[in-house]
Amino acid sequence: MRFHTFWIMGRVVAYTLRITIVTIYEVYRGIYRREDGDSRLRWWAAKIMESVKLTYTAFNPFKVSFQPGKPYIIMSNHSSLFDIPLTFLGLPGSIRMLTKKELFKIPIWGKGMQVAEFIPIDRHNRQQAIQDLEKARKKMESGIILWVAPEGTRSRTGQLLPFKKGGFRLALQTGATIVPVGIRGANQVLPPGTWDIRLQQHVEVHIGSPIDATTYEHNAHEQLMKDVEKQIRELSNLPQASQQVALS
Repeated sequence: MRFHTFWIMGRVVAYTLRITIVTIYEVYRGIYRREDGDSRLRWWAAKIMESVKLTYTAFNPFKVSFQPGKPYIIMSNHSSLFDIPLTFLGLPGSIRMLTKKELFKIPIWGKGMQVAEFIPIDRHNRQQAIQDLEKARKKMESGIILWVAPEGTRSRTGQLLPFKKGGFRLALQTGATIVPVGIRGANQVLPPGTWDIRLQQHVEVHIGSPIDATTYEHNAHEQLMKDVEKQIRELSNLPQASQQVALS
């Protein structure tokens, strides 16, 4: 691992600890406000981007914004650790992740995620996952905009992995509007399987046309999933599923 990678990772850990400790302290004192958490997460995201000299352009041709009192779920491709800060900076609102429960076991950071209203999900226990999605629903009702990686985990190849159904069922249950997002180029910053961070990369965040889950039948998660996947593939500049089969 190169020296500059050690230096960058040290800065990332320091930024993360800073916002984590402050948030835990505020919650303990009873003075935490969600809007302060939003600002802190965007500060953290900007610092992470700055540490690797990463720039981005957000394309929002449909003028997507979030209306108070309506549930929203952001769904994007997930091929890089930098997708998370890019989402916080590329879109407005109180965005929080639905993420694997294992991250909440990390000392200090896991507690910070919990008090900052991030939502764990157990990917190995279906019954617990159902309960986790119910907690996510309540957070959405309170104004949280949920970020979900429909692939369930980070892609190591840059291609889309098969989508998981949980987020789509949640959208149908809550009547949420799904905002598809395609992130192009983030996997070039830290290629999978290496710690060779590439500086001065430029990434594009493409925000698609919102998909209102209330226009689908209650059990139509397969069709909803196909429609969202189609947009994410286009926004990410990836081949459509039929083309992918033909090319393989």
